[in-house]
Amino acid sequence: MNESTANGGAASKPGHAAATEVATLGGGCFWCIEAVYSRMRGVIAAESGYSGGHLPNPTYKQICGGDTGHVEVVRITFDPAQLSYRDILEVFFTVHDPTTLDCQGNDSGTQYRSVIFHHTPVQRATAQALIAEMEADRVFSGRIVTALEPATTFYMAEDYHQRYYGANAGQPYCQFVVAPKLAKFRHKFAALVEDA
Repeated sequence: MNESTANGGAASKPGHAAATEVATLGGGCFWCIEAVYSRMRGVIAAESGYSGGHLPNPTYKQICGGDTGHVEVVRITFDPAQLSYRDILEVFFTVHDPTTLDCQGNDSGTQYRSVIFHHTPVQRATAQALIAEMEADRVFSGRIVTALEPATTFYMAEDYHQRYYGANAGQPYCQFVVAPKLAKFRHKFAALVEDA
């Protein structure tokens, strides 16, 4: 599936405004990122998928091989009247470690790299400014390695990856990896939480 494909089983909320914006982010396993953004006020849809690679219509198995160039990402459609792109990025930098190259915890490989696929020059400038601020303020003990790249084709992940945490919260990976990130989001960004 490509970016023109219908949302399928993705996390989508009814009653959204006509004017929307899209953010595409990679920060480790997409189950973690999607679980956070699908519970965020102003987010209309959070869809797990693949971006940045050279193979058309990749499968999860191919992505896991690490040689397609794709990153596990979440495409976030949001209402800019309720939520700014900077808000999206501030949450992103809180729920993953942007200082580790090609890994998040035990998830290792280029498919787990930290990357912001910007859709507009304004998004790129916003991301650059935020990274510069965090580096100046020494928010992290290590250097931020998050890549900034132009958005490429988004391929929707298989149906079973959509809303994975919501359907599998009792699974060990969800309990030990996803749940703590979700708890961190709820604690630090309480005003932005809107449980799905």
